[in-house]
Amino acid sequence: MLTISLVMVLILVVAGLVMTFVAYPHRGQQVPQAPWLGAAMTRVAERAPLLDREQDEVPAGRGR
Repeated sequence: MLTISLVMVLILVVAGLVMTFVAYPHRGQQVPQAPWLGAAMTRVAERAPLLDREQDEVPAGRGR
């Protein structure tokens, strides 16, 4: 029971961080009460790998 409770709290914390990132740093704004959190999220987002636009495109004659 304790394990389930701890995992649920962890899930809620991660969900809160994702919502905070989408609401503020992703749009280029500072987090009002915790600017350090916004700065940390921005640093992590800059380090994340990105896909090239060319890799996302479907070649002609394939797909839909």
